[in-house]
Amino acid sequence: MATVLNGQPFRGVSVSPVSCWLSIGMLNAILAAVVSSHSESRVCHRKTPFFSTIAPGCKSMSFRTKLLLVVLLTIFASVSIVAYAVTYYTGSQFEAMDTQRTEALVAQFRKEFAQRGEEVVRQVENISDAEITLRTALDAARPNADLSIYMHDANGAAQDHGLDFVELVNYDGTIISSAQYPSRIGYKNEWVTSKSDWSDAPAFLKREELPTEVALSLSVVRTQPNAPKPFYIIGGRRLDKNFLASLVLPAGMRALIYTSLDPSFQASSLLGEKIDSDQAERFAPLVEQLRKQPQPLVRTIQWSNDLADAETFHAIPLPGRNNELLGVFFVGSSRRDLVLLTREILKTSAIVAAAALFVGFLVSFWISVRITKPVEELAEGARDVATGRWDTRIEVRGTDEIGQLANAFNDMTRTLVSQKERLLQTERVAAWRELARRLAHELRHPLFPMQITIENLQKARRLDAKQFLEVFNESTATLKAELSNLNTIVSRFSDFSKMPAPKFVRVNVNEALRNAVRLFEPQFTAVGKPTITQEPFFTDPLPQIDADPDLLHRAFQNLVLNAMDAMPAGGTLTLRTMESNGNVRIEVADTGKGLTPEERSRLFTPYYTTKQMGTGLGLAIIQSVVSDHHGTISVTSEEGRGTTFRIELPQHQPGPKPKPSEPAPEPKKDAPSTLAAASD
Repeated sequence: MATVLNGQPFRGVSVSPVSCWLSIGMLNAILAAVVSSHSESRVCHRKTPFFSTIAPGCKSMSFRTKLLLVVLLTIFASVSIVAYAVTYYTGSQFEAMDTQRTEALVAQFRKEFAQRGEEVVRQVENISDAEITLRTALDAARPNADLSIYMHDANGAAQDHGLDFVELVNYDGTIISSAQYPSRIGYKNEWVTSKSDWSDAPAFLKREELPTEVALSLSVVRTQPNAPKPFYIIGGRRLDKNFLASLVLPAGMRALIYTSLDPSFQASSLLGEKIDSDQAERFAPLVEQLRKQPQPLVRTIQWSNDLADAETFHAIPLPGRNNELLGVFFVGSSRRDLVLLTREILKTSAIVAAAALFVGFLVSFWISVRITKPVEELAEGARDVATGRWDTRIEVRGTDEIGQLANAFNDMTRTLVSQKERLLQTERVAAWRELARRLAHELRHPLFPMQITIENLQKARRLDAKQFLEVFNESTATLKAELSNLNTIVSRFSDFSKMPAPKFVRVNVNEALRNAVRLFEPQFTAVGKPTITQEPFFTDPLPQIDADPDLLHRAFQNLVLNAMDAMPAGGTLTLRTMESNGNVRIEVADTGKGLTPEERSRLFTPYYTTKQMGTGLGLAIIQSVVSDHHGTISVTSEEGRGTTFRIELPQHQPGPKPKPSEPAPEPKKDAPSTLAAASD
């Protein structure tokens, strides 16, 4: 049943679902013990795959910790649900029982009220039917009758019939005799003459004005049936503490009655046991609300900060003959039993929850260790395989799913090792075959002119000395040129096979890219050649990176040279640098004819080239440099619109701290280096 506490909705004892069942401090202590037991070995462990990064240098909780928390939270939730259900059921039953007791007490009040009214009706009818009343009524009906001789008759009638209030009223409403207020004799009660027939009227509440106070009475009006003119007898009994004393109150309940006879709230008008003026003032809002809207209502009053002192009151308005509010009957029900029972339930739930969580922690910890240890070993083996140790084996325990997984892992590593050996042999053979093919292809071009030259020399022996000398000089010049070409080819292959290891220092990428491009600027606007427009978009400032300035310079030169070769009719060379996800990105884009999907797929393959005079080593060299810097290179292209190369390099390299920044290499005035010249 909804109630209001100090103007706010209130339903019995309201307790939040979390605080109902367990102390938060107790749960935090247990969970802290769980997390701390694994934090050092799991939470910030950098190698385990059961963590995802949540902060720099730290990982999220392990699978074991998650399993522990799931079990503990399941236990906690189960105990909470049971405690909530018990508390809710107890509260509901208490509310239902309280409603029944209240309804029983209200029914008892109404029954007592009706019995008192019937008793008053009988006594008033006895007075009206008495012979002395008939004589008084006949005498009062005569003109100019002396009615003063009857002024004390009301007192005698009240004493004889056990009534608190009795008044005899003549046919015109004039009071002939009054037991409670003799001074009002001679005044008129006009309300009593407004109704013609009072014979069947029930008892009603009436405001009684007394010499020193105003009282509330349960009154009845009857007329003398044999009088020639109406003669009214008004009798009643006071509604006060004596009336409340006749009610049988269950334990924990009390009854109060308020006689609302003044426009403002009067604490003294609230009658009942164990009620003082301070408590009485708390009923003022209820009385004011009933004055505005006289209908039953329920309110809960909190007498102190202790919820056990709360008391729920059912207020029943008591209207008068004209439905005006003359009184309020309050039935109070203490909430102490419910609050104490709820507290006992919470206390017991907390003890049960603490014990269940402790036992659950021990059991779940043991289970989680049994489950996660094989998984951790499997994860460690997987990391070893990822680092290149393909012969890793893990110990197999049991024949369950984890054991089957371990067997499958060991079978996989054995297969990987055998396949790795076969793959290495196949790659070696393929590499030697490709090298032989490329060497044969490259050497065939200079060897053919050399063969023709030697054949010409042999034929020139038949000529005279002067002609032979001329042919000899021309042939030796051709042989020298082709031998130079052979030397160049061999040097390029030698350079690719002897790529130096990078020497890392702090490098300014923007400056390195500017220096690499500066070498080709004269060719961008050379007279007689199509113009190439340079559009640099550099992020400044850009974080420095750990890199080898010479290798980086050569890689940039190769990219620029490739872009120039892709734009024989001129175009736009776009250069960009930016910071991306903690790395530094470099983009070199051209507006050439672009690449086909097949060309893009083979672009970084050594010895593959799309040019007539290329060696197919330029982009392979760039990829090698980027790989040595632990970076990535990618290419996007669209036929007819151009190609974009993207390089991403980390800001820091693993290992010892690199040397301080060195100036980027200045471009030389002569041709590009051997590596740059090896561009595709």
